[in-house]
Amino acid sequence: MTDRSTAAAPTTAPAAAALETFTAADAVELAVLERSGFVESRHLGSAVVLAPDGAVARALGDTSTPILPRSTLKPVQAATAIALGADLTGPQLALATASHSGTDAHVAVVREMLTSGGLGEQDLRCPVAAPSDSATRSAMTLRDEAPSRLRMNCSGKHAAMLLACRAQGWSTHDYLDPAHPLQRATLALLERVAGERVAATAIDGCGAPVHALSLVALARTIRWATTASADAADGRDRAVARVIAAVHADPWAIDGPGRENTEVIERLGTFAKGGAEGVMVMAAPDGHVVALKVLDGGARATSVAALALLVAQGALAADAVAALATLPTDVRGGDAVVGRLRPTL
Repeated sequence: MTDRSTAAAPTTAPAAAALETFTAADAVELAVLERSGFVESRHLGSAVVLAPDGAVARALGDTSTPILPRSTLKPVQAATAIALGADLTGPQLALATASHSGTDAHVAVVREMLTSGGLGEQDLRCPVAAPSDSATRSAMTLRDEAPSRLRMNCSGKHAAMLLACRAQGWSTHDYLDPAHPLQRATLALLERVAGERVAATAIDGCGAPVHALSLVALARTIRWATTASADAADGRDRAVARVIAAVHADPWAIDGPGRENTEVIERLGTFAKGGAEGVMVMAAPDGHVVALKVLDGGARATSVAALALLVAQGALAADAVAALATLPTDVRGGDAVVGRLRPTL
């Protein structure tokens, strides 16, 4: 499919029988990697940009076939848990929507969340994992510390879910079951804010349900999250407004020091949330929202492409984006920079 613009976001749901995402035939080139003037690799995918009023400002590739949004759905999961009684403050709110890098600071907050509800690491149903933060991994090796559920990047979300179950008097051993009241409440909120029925439900890498939506519906979801009012009538809207405010107040908590999402939030004031398998969402301060997926699941081009789309809409300044040192744009040959990863949008 080609680049196109429309006046309003579609409202029809994807086909209920859809059990796969879009194909290469319907994808577009989002970025290329050049080495010594030779285009070595091409990143294909689809993307959508919403204008501040919610209309589709730009669509690239197939934005109506469902994808699995993975961790980009965490604002919905966090808002559900908080509205149901998970009593969180400060960085705890940001950890509820985080894909964190497993530093000691992250673990301390997650442990604090669990302790507040009389819970412990043994109650988490996310898998055991090592931190993605390299300095923390090295320190753990030196002190002979094993990987743990607390170090797993979704542990904050799971802690919030457990606290919601405690507040409601629901069982905690099966809180990840799609039929659990917590997960049914999350699904109901997602379909409300996405404006679309989910096409399928799968199990995410952390064990929680993940629901298939179109990129347009995902963008609408992030627009809801980043424009919700702390004074809204609906408690779920108030909850997500608190989550987003906490992310901007403590950007380290959602990802990690020196990592892409954290840097985009800190330096550009732009909400950024990556998801596994090449998914990225961003919401600029002026209200533009981007949702994209790199088709082969690679993450290397996700931030570069999303930021380029926001620059093209005038939502971000090109020089401010270019100054982000954490973006993986340099291609090295020996000790020299011999090329770069660049968007082709």
